[in-house]
Amino acid sequence: MTSTDTGAVGAHQQQEIDPKGMRVIWLLLVAAFVAILNETTMGIAIPHLNADLGLAPELGQWLTSAFMLTMAVVIPTTGFLLQRFTTRQIFLAAMTAFSLGTLVCLLAPGFVTLLAGRVIQAAGTGVMMPLLMTTMMNVVPPHSRGRMMGRVGLVISLAPAIGPTLSGAILDTLGWRWIFGIVLPIALIALVIGAKWMTNLGVTTKAPIDVPSIILSALAFGGIVYGLSQFGGGHGTETTDDPGVDPAVTGSIALGVGLVVLVLFVWRQLLLQRKDDALLDLRVFRSGNFTVAVVIMSIVALSMFGTLTLLPQYLQNVVLLDPLQSGLLLLPGSVLMGVLGPVMGRVYDAKGPRTLLVPGTIIVAAALFFYATVTEHTPWWVLMTVQTVMSVGMAMSFTPLFSASLGSLERHLYSHGSAVLNTLQQVAGAAGVAILIALYSSILRDGESAGLSAATAGAPGARMAFLVAAIISVAAVALSFFIRKPADQEDAPVGHGH
Repeated sequence: MTSTDTGAVGAHQQQEIDPKGMRVIWLLLVAAFVAILNETTMGIAIPHLNADLGLAPELGQWLTSAFMLTMAVVIPTTGFLLQRFTTRQIFLAAMTAFSLGTLVCLLAPGFVTLLAGRVIQAAGTGVMMPLLMTTMMNVVPPHSRGRMMGRVGLVISLAPAIGPTLSGAILDTLGWRWIFGIVLPIALIALVIGAKWMTNLGVTTKAPIDVPSIILSALAFGGIVYGLSQFGGGHGTETTDDPGVDPAVTGSIALGVGLVVLVLFVWRQLLLQRKDDALLDLRVFRSGNFTVAVVIMSIVALSMFGTLTLLPQYLQNVVLLDPLQSGLLLLPGSVLMGVLGPVMGRVYDAKGPRTLLVPGTIIVAAALFFYATVTEHTPWWVLMTVQTVMSVGMAMSFTPLFSASLGSLERHLYSHGSAVLNTLQQVAGAAGVAILIALYSSILRDGESAGLSAATAGAPGARMAFLVAAIISVAAVALSFFIRKPADQEDAPVGHGH
């Protein structure tokens, strides 16, 4: 592809990764691990926080909703930020925000302060993954990118695997403040080491900040994620006596506004990118390989986040496991997915994306179709086995998608491609949670109103939700045949001679 030619020759003449660059990558991997670990500890903690702080469930849910919203607002701006500011400046700002937010949460006397802390945390977290991926693309020679992207997969998989289990153990023994008390020292250590060792990579530009684009981005992506979260997280609030707070109505309005503003945002970016002043440069979509990879990534993210949110509800409400048991049941698959990340990266470097992606997406779809047959009597070990197999499929999918998508772009578009990838992953994840939980909840309520127990009423809801996810995942299987290995990642590690 011609899009990989510009700037690739000469930019990646090195056979190996520069030691300074490698040190920066390890720092960013640790920081991303801490940020994602923090993000995934909260779900289990919400009921405890509701009880301790005397919150209504729909209010407590804002501790995760506000975090997601802030991420949705911050991530689209990272394409611009990573070009405007140095690696060191961005890292120190992000880790300072994350550490400060964690400290605020640890010391929070009540809900409002805790919510403010979560927002500050999310502002730092939103920058971390795009920074890691953009830095990796700039530092790692093309022929080694799969192996290094596999380490990103390790972080993305292991942190969510450990998060809920760690959270459950802390809540059982120490109380909710210690969730932040354990994360804070690790964050501060990463910040101190970063202040000492972080070096600047790449060059910065002096593009002006376009304030209207930031406002449009916040309203568009924030509105879409909030609207979707109302469909996904609003179940249980419809019983309120006040008809004015029906989450389906507020969700529809927010989603509608978000989609309309998104059109305006896209239009403005198309105008600004003619002068290279876009907040989010949409020329990344001129690469067909990038576009197809991002679509597949969005479908896989929709399936993964939706399933990982629905499964614990099914396990606790239908199979009647306790929270710790359901967390442990999901643990082997997540750990295996993390461990396999670097292995899949090596296979990608040697064989290309389709060797992994085609069977990987097939495995994910097959696991979801199996989940569409579950009942309240499905043995726990069968569920654990299927989840483990599905995690292998996820590991086979993520590494080639990360590597092939960003590798298909010109060097100056890496930061924008990473911002697009992470933004769409966030939106797709919110959509997956919304679709699956809304289906499950509506069928569950219908069954309960007909006099069935929660377990009996919940099983058909879970089956229907998983079936929808399975049908959507078939599109990823079909598209996986069209992903190619970018030209500069082929066997010759030195320039490809165009």
